[in-house]
Order: sequence, then structure tokens, then C-alpha cells
Amino acid sequence: MEKGVEPGTKPLLAVLSGERRDPPPVWLMRQAGRYLPEYRRVRARVAGFLELCYTPELAVEVTLQPLRRFPLDAAILFSDILVVPHALGMEVRFLEGEGPKLDPLREPADLARLAPAALYPRLRPVYETVAALARELPPKVTLIGFSGAPWTLACYMLEGGGSKDWLTARRVALAEPEFFARLVAILTESVIAYLDAQIAHGAEAVQLFDSWAGVLPEGETRRWVIEPARRIAEALRRRHPRVPLIAFPRGIGPLYPEFVEAVRPAGIGLDTTLPCGWAAAELPAGIAVQGNLDPVTLLVGGARLDTAVAEILAAFRRRPHIFNLGHGILPQTPIAHVEALITHLHSRGR
Repeated sequence: MEKGVEPGTKPLLAVLSGERRDPPPVWLMRQAGRYLPEYRRVRARVAGFLELCYTPELAVEVTLQPLRRFPLDAAILFSDILVVPHALGMEVRFLEGEGPKLDPLREPADLARLAPAALYPRLRPVYETVAALARELPPKVTLIGFSGAPWTLACYMLEGGGSKDWLTARRVALAEPEFFARLVAILTESVIAYLDAQIAHGAEAVQLFDSWAGVLPEGETRRWVIEPARRIAEALRRRHPRVPLIAFPRGIGPLYPEFVEAVRPAGIGLDTTLPCGWAAAELPAGIAVQGNLDPVTLLVGGARLDTAVAEILAAFRRRPHIFNLGHGILPQTPIAHVEALITHLHSRGR
């Protein structure tokens, strides 16, 4: 145990406060999901994915499933980033094999379809899930809440679903900046309210997922990724100064240091493409780094996995570090490989 950390402190919260642990705390993005047979059994009990997200009893169950298998240091709320546009009044459907489908926004007048006042009552089941998890988690496990970031949410709301290049969202942001700014403003306030309510119901840390931040050029990244994240982080610090924020601006590469300086999160999630040595050298020393094992490496396992884990641990050996993936765990991942990863990490502890 590192000097300065009280015995009862939760490992993940200790690292987010600036301590270093050896071994580092570990959790995995999408750690509750399709790679677990028990998850697939629960998913088969409901007609649609959103029903699973909005049924507290089932959402609690799938959140806890990976903790029953693995000694993880955090549980992340089981939900989806698209509950925010759904709660704002958009139609959201999840089609098997196709991903999410939304009735897209096409013009400024469509913003009238969004109802921020309905956000809290429509998301009440999610807050009930958070409260139940706060009561049920083991003493040293941190409960993480989360939301999608405004840029990523806007991408889905304008495209009407997933995309390889997010052309519609990028075009609107560039050609119709007033329209796009109004949408981002609505989403920024909605994300603040959503995360604020999760914290009020028991979330001990929150993560902001900007999964598609990397598709924008430099100037647009500052306007639509960094600035909204800064506003969200400042609002949460005012309301909940002791609750840490982890930011995950996936794909922004050399803009990571600028993002950290502007947003000042307690932790920064590193995507798979970011070199660990570069991150260790370029990011401020006090901030916790989270990541960034390639999910494909976890899928492959064996010597490749052992080598990659050793390299990540070596790169971050002198700074606060949370071990995680650089993106979500793949559904095809063997459970034995996750077990091997956790065993490897714990065997390195002093």
C-alpha cells in the first residue's frame, strides 16, 4: 500500500486523488456485457435493450455480474449513453446486428422536439439503479456513473445512428454553427443534470465518454469537445467537489495535454492508439491516467497479453494509474483471458 493512503480507502478513489497503487486498481470498459453468458441470459428476458437499462432490478444484476467473477476495483453503472437523447424525447431503438437507430434532427426547428424538463423523471429508473448499487457494492469497490459527452451524443442525434465518418454531424457543426451550438448547449446542461443526479444517488466517480472526439479537426475539437467538457467539469466541481471526473476524449491524440489543462479532470482515459511513453511524459504528473490495453490484445491473450500489460505498467510506474482498456471489451473475449489479466496485475503487487 502506498504511503499516505489510509487502509480503508477505496483503491480507485485513492488513485484519482493523486496516489499511486501497486498494483494499480483495475476495471474494464464494458465489463458487463455480451462476453458473459450470464449477461446474455438476462438480456434474453427483455424485449429491448432500453428495457434492460430502465429496469433497475436487471440493471443492478448485470452491473454486479463481472464483480462476482473478477476482483475488480470498480463497478460502472449498466446503462447506455443514448438514454440522454431518449429522455430528451427522441425515439431511440436498438436493432440486433445494426446498432442504435434514432429519428434524427434535421434543422433548427427540430430542437423544439427536445424537452430538457423531462430529463429527470424519464431517467428516474437509472437513478434508482445507482441508489441500489450504492447499497449493494462491496466496501472497497467504487461505483462509477457515466454519460456520453455532448459531441458524441450530437453525432448520433444528427446522423440517426452509427456512422463510419459522422459526415452529417461534422457538416452541421461546420456549416450551421448556430444550430449546432444550440444543440450542444442543450446537451451540455443535460449531461450536467444527469451526472449531478447520479452523484446525488450514490455514484462515487463519474466518467464522460466522448467516443467520437477524434473525427474533428483541431479547431473544432476545441469548440465542440474541450469547451463543453470544461463546462461540465466546472459545474460538477462546484456541486460535488469531492467526486472525481474521469474524461475519455477518444482519439484526440496530441490534443490530450490541452484537454487536460482546460478540463482538469481527476483522471484521463487513454485510447488504444495513444503511446503510453508519450502520455507518461506529456500529461501533467498529478493526474491519474486510465488505460490503455488494446481490447484485441485481451481477445488474443497469452504471451501477447502478458507483454502488453508489462509495457503499460512500466510506462506508468511513477504516476497514478488505473488499469483499463483503450476502448470497450469485445464480445468475443474469452473469460479466461480476463481472469489471466487480473491475475497478472495482482501478481505484480508489493
